[in-house]
Amino acid sequence: MATLFVDKLDPQSGTSLEIGSSGDTITIPSGATITNSGTATGFGGGKILQIVTANLSSEGNTTSTSYASTSLAASITPSATSSKVLILMAGPVYQNTSSEDYIGTIYRGVSDIGGNGLGRLRSNGGGIGGNFAITYLDSPSTTSSTTYTYYHKVTSGTGYISINNLTSTITLLEVGA
Repeated sequence: MATLFVDKLDPQSGTSLEIGSSGDTITIPSGATITNSGTATGFGGGKILQIVTANLSSEGNTTSTSYASTSLAASITPSATSSKVLILMAGPVYQNTSSEDYIGTIYRGVSDIGGNGLGRLRSNGGGIGGNFAITYLDSPSTTSSTTYTYYHKVTSGTGYISINNLTSTITLLEVGA
């Protein structure tokens, strides 16, 4: 194998530069960096860099009309400040009071990133249960460990997560910029 030392490669003619042939593998050594200084596509962004998941298999409840934390939480340490975190949360919930709301949201640390709630279950006659699902794309802009926690509240009565000890899940996916 030969080594070619150059500072720049330009196409002989036109604007297209081909490296290798169809089916060839181009290897980039560990520790090397490819930088896109222009508008080139096909590099970097949108790749899933890591996945973290956590489960809750014990029932939790709240009678609070303000958001209360649950034990459904997971932490992720983004590899770059430009990374986004895709949050997927699902679980069985229940509201025990007629004509009242069960509302859920996600907190990043102490900040409610869902604003006015990311999901709602309303009972219009007796208690109501269902499966709750939240999908949210967050931009934490940090490389520090970041904890995402599911919070819930009710307008009245009692609201439950992981009702009857059924499993709820939170999954965090770091998406490269």
